[in-house]
Amino acid sequence: MELRQLRQALVLAETLNFTRAAERLHMAQPPLSTSIRKLEEELGVTLFERLPTGLKITHEGEAVLRQARRALFFVEEVRRAARAGEAGEQGLLRIGFTGSATYVLMPNLIRAFRAAYPRVELMIDEATTSELLRRLEQQTLDVALVAFPVMEPTTCDIAPLVEGRMMLAVGPESRLAARTEVTLAEIADQPFIIHSRTLAPNMHTMTMDAFRTAGVQPRIVQEAAQVHTILRLVESGMGVGLVADFVARYAGGGVKLLPVTDAATQLRMGLALAMLPEACTAIARNFAALAHSMYPERTGA
Repeated sequence: MELRQLRQALVLAETLNFTRAAERLHMAQPPLSTSIRKLEEELGVTLFERLPTGLKITHEGEAVLRQARRALFFVEEVRRAARAGEAGEQGLLRIGFTGSATYVLMPNLIRAFRAAYPRVELMIDEATTSELLRRLEQQTLDVALVAFPVMEPTTCDIAPLVEGRMMLAVGPESRLAARTEVTLAEIADQPFIIHSRTLAPNMHTMTMDAFRTAGVQPRIVQEAAQVHTILRLVESGMGVGLVADFVARYAGGGVKLLPVTDAATQLRMGLALAMLPEACTAIARNFAALAHSMYPERTGA
């Protein structure tokens, strides 16, 4: 049994005439008659009763044609799904993101992507930048929103979307809360919360390099993997910490962000889109195109 035979049978059922059906199918009448007869032989039933006045669909024919319509519908659904998948309009997109992206990129990007591609299913997972890059290389993620600069070796493409500077987060009870700016030297005696050496090595290295250049040894009291953890620890009064300026309006709880005047050029960070080129799907390319259209200037939000 072939799909073309089912289509031929359905057209014949609509016309109840071999000649008219053959015309609609753009074929000669004898091959159509032969095709229908072979279909009946294969099924072991008579689909059409041949009468002097024309054709009549048999009871068995009604049942077969009903299922034929369903079969052809699902075949077309498979083709449509294949076309949509090839265009990146249907399927699954696995997105990873680092904590900082929660405040800036994620809400806008996810909302816009869902509106543009409603048939794409999203699987979203938070992790550190190092973990996200590892998962991209293992192909368990399709795209990731990571912190940059990325100082570790990676085969992923890193495309900056949002850029900013690191600022000092201080709690309402800190002696620095009344200040409008600080230097790294003034932070030396403060309990300092730093990005984790193992879980966020890029941010840890950048911070320590800045202190080293300034000739300052920070008094580290706690390491944290994500920016929201640093903010909550600062808010609780555990110490001070460096976070990106684009999270300022989300700090809350009286946390204040102060510019660090003597390390403005060193303490630069941002958010980027990371992808593995050889594993890039059509859906991932659509997500990347949308991200770059929404953040073309690569400036702080």
